[in-house]
Amino acid sequence: MTGHRLEVADVFHAHQGQFLQRWGHVVSDQQRKVLRDIGRCRTAALGTHLERCDRCSYETVAYDSCRNRHCPKCQSSARDRWLMKQAASLLPVPYAHVVFTVTEQLVPLALRNQRLFYNLLFRAVSETLLEIAADPRHLGARIGVLAVLHTWSQNLRHHPHLHCLVPAGGLAFDKSRWVATRRGFFPPVRVLSRMFRGKLLAFLKQGYRRKQLCFPGTLAELSQPRAFHSLLHTLRRREWVVYAKPPFGGPEHVLKYLARYTHRVAISNGRLLSLDNGQVRFRWRDSKHNNRSSVMTLDAVEFIRRFLLHVLPSGFVKIRHFGLLANRNRRQGLALCRLHLNATTRDISALLTEPQKSALSRSCPQCKCGTLHVVPHHFAVELGSPNLTHACTHFNSS
Repeated sequence: MTGHRLEVADVFHAHQGQFLQRWGHVVSDQQRKVLRDIGRCRTAALGTHLERCDRCSYETVAYDSCRNRHCPKCQSSARDRWLMKQAASLLPVPYAHVVFTVTEQLVPLALRNQRLFYNLLFRAVSETLLEIAADPRHLGARIGVLAVLHTWSQNLRHHPHLHCLVPAGGLAFDKSRWVATRRGFFPPVRVLSRMFRGKLLAFLKQGYRRKQLCFPGTLAELSQPRAFHSLLHTLRRREWVVYAKPPFGGPEHVLKYLARYTHRVAISNGRLLSLDNGQVRFRWRDSKHNNRSSVMTLDAVEFIRRFLLHVLPSGFVKIRHFGLLANRNRRQGLALCRLHLNATTRDISALLTEPQKSALSRSCPQCKCGTLHVVPHHFAVELGSPNLTHACTHFNSS
């Protein structure tokens, strides 16, 4: 791969045939689409479009992107566009970062019931945060929560968890004032952990009773009531991992967190080191050894299998807002919060980094002061420019 920075797409190109030969009989349509889209992204296979400078006569032809939300190349620009829309949701207060992790014994069940399990995970986490914040012993107010689903660990194994950003304070229930958090707003993680544990297990029990869960393959034993309820009973007696970081800075810091977590995929191209003799080497952090940085080597077919474990169900929403930030009452709730905080909406563009700004508007390489814009298809054809063309059961073991 001399002169070319290694990408996930390169692994797909080189070893897709071997992968499908081994796993093709159990790969879902959604996973096939991700495999195909990432392999074709920004290549002639998806067609081209014309870009023109708004200040000079410079024109250039660029390859189209796949826009798949699992594509490492497409998510950085999607993230920066999303960040630009968040100004109306940021408040001039510190924010807390809370992570809720699914216990290891439930991972196989989550992998085979993704849509239901992930929805229950969002529900259990949001209810836990909103109820604890509403308790006068902790805050006694209505808070807002932004939650993002991640399904991977650094070594690409299945590891479902939610990253939550929460303003350090909330709106009084009579809407008369902003209730600022006391130092160390969130209760001990054990309080969060136990409520979260109780809610998620209760939701799973309800799902089992309604026959909403499936138990294929090695999970068949859990389809029996005694085995399933025995598992839940065992998990109730164990401590679950919840991480709560003390409230940190305002909007500037929040943007860094949002940029880091909202549009991340299972592995970025920047972590890949080499692809030689069917082996992929990449950087990873070992959480069991104080996040020590290390290098992992995986067989290319196994690398692709693990990557595709994290393909979300079609249409599944992985970024969700709750409480004050819920879509149905966000505008009114945040307006009241700003009123009580004597704050106005900030121009978020001033907080973006230069790489983020350049991703949102490409500068002209010729005149250096103009911006490149995509020429609409019909104009490109009239001007003789290239015609635009566009394309557009799991093998589950973590």
